[in-house]
Amino acid sequence: MRLGIYGGSFDPPHLGHLLPVLDAAEQLGLDGVRFVPAAIQPLKVGAASASPADRLAMTKRLVQGIPGFSVDPAEVDRPGLSYTVDTLAAVSAEVPGAELFLFLGADAYALFDKWRDPDRVRALATIVVLVRGDGAAVPREWPGVQVLQSRRVDISSTELRARVRDGRTIRGFVPDAVADYIAEHRLYR
Repeated sequence: MRLGIYGGSFDPPHLGHLLPVLDAAEQLGLDGVRFVPAAIQPLKVGAASASPADRLAMTKRLVQGIPGFSVDPAEVDRPGLSYTVDTLAAVSAEVPGAELFLFLGADAYALFDKWRDPDRVRALATIVVLVRGDGAAVPREWPGVQVLQSRRVDISSTELRARVRDGRTIRGFVPDAVADYIAEHRLYR
């Protein structure tokens, strides 16, 4: 089995998270992709605005109906700070023999050496850096990393939180199920 892992804050999750991962899953011939919302991202402590439970629920709505795509609550359920290396080790134990692919944006990969146990992360999964647009500023070759060109989707969670705070619509930026959840739970106001 070939399985993609895509972690993040997802605060809120949007089409800029989903579309590049859909493309990458197709390019790599993956059997599935697990989105893994972080309870607290170690490098972004204090940055999230919605609760881990809300971000988990919204991420489930982001991927619902997409064959092979799922949401893994491991990092939300794990007490204390959660690290990618722990999640990859757990998935490896849960799905023995699976070939794992860890999706990262170029910005996240730039911080990769600050992660907990980056060498073990590399041993557990193939690192796939998703480069948006033409990727002119991104090196074509990183040792031990697969670089995939992905579509440019100019949406950021920061922008979406500001749009909600200002009373503007986020429809079209997120699936309707995510927009409905944000409205129903009065998030980001």
